[in-house]
Amino acid sequence: MHMIDLRSDTVTRPSSAMRKAMLEAEVGDDVFGEDPTVNRLQQVVAGMFGKEAALFVPSGVMGNQVCIKTHTRPGDEVIVEQESHVVIYETAAPAVLSGVLLRTVPGTRGSITADQVKKALRPKAYYLPRTSLVCLEITHGRSGGTIPQLDSVRAIRDIAQAEGIRMHLDGARIWNASVASGTPLSDYAVYFDSLSACLSKGLGAPVGSVIMGTKDFIERARTYRKMFGGGMRQVGILAAAGLYALEHNIQRLAEDHAKAKFLAEAISRLKAFSVDLATVQTNMVIADIVQDNLTQARALEMLQAKGVLLTPERENGIRAVTHLDVSSEEVQSAAEVFDSLFR
Repeated sequence: MHMIDLRSDTVTRPSSAMRKAMLEAEVGDDVFGEDPTVNRLQQVVAGMFGKEAALFVPSGVMGNQVCIKTHTRPGDEVIVEQESHVVIYETAAPAVLSGVLLRTVPGTRGSITADQVKKALRPKAYYLPRTSLVCLEITHGRSGGTIPQLDSVRAIRDIAQAEGIRMHLDGARIWNASVASGTPLSDYAVYFDSLSACLSKGLGAPVGSVIMGTKDFIERARTYRKMFGGGMRQVGILAAAGLYALEHNIQRLAEDHAKAKFLAEAISRLKAFSVDLATVQTNMVIADIVQDNLTQARALEMLQAKGVLLTPERENGIRAVTHLDVSSEEVQSAAEVFDSLFR
């Protein structure tokens, strides 16, 4: 049976052209700073975001954790939205690797406000943790790929600057946000002291993320990348995939967004599910189950039996993520499977 895999945009596989770019990549030892393809990738990404420097890392989690480590000292506190990737999916890494506390704030569709951040700040007292960092996430995965308003981000930045607090952006899917909103990448990046951007999700590269900041920040981050086991050698083979993805796979993200909207509207017509269509801003659809006798596990099992793969999300929802390896025709077929099972 042919499976329509909507579990994540991380399941994409390199195209033939991307594999060719990887095969032909010029390489060197990146720990010595001598891999020309890695160096080019870092220069290109830094330029796209308007940052001084960038560093290639194996994963988005490592990117976030290296940045947190570089910005903080043990015993500090980091303000973060309570459903963010850093909180839910990074295995308590801030506590284990950096010795910091996470002060979680409930967001609305993944966004927190400047007033919430202001209230979460610790007073300056020796017996309280020092608030040293605010982490935001764009797009916000647990909210269905939502994009915060830049005015809100700017207001949070103003408070952080006034208090001497750094800002980090988990921009795993920042490419989707930029394409969907028409906002240049640099217009997001300007509000953050550091950010990470993933190449192995919607852009279709097999591995890798890039972190950005000032030259001094990236030099310090390089130390922690090595400490965390991220110093790789002839890694230009992977960086070449990232360069190919940047050149060919950014603007086509609009197709994934259209596919997600189509699927969301189809599912929303079924009484078994509730879909907040306002959250379907990029390439994700989260459908909450509202039928009394239908469980999360059962819904996923029924869909899989018909050749459609999704994942569980939140308390009683299921998630679909559109990407370059699932065509519009396959998304239409998935919608028809939903209709046949849950009409």
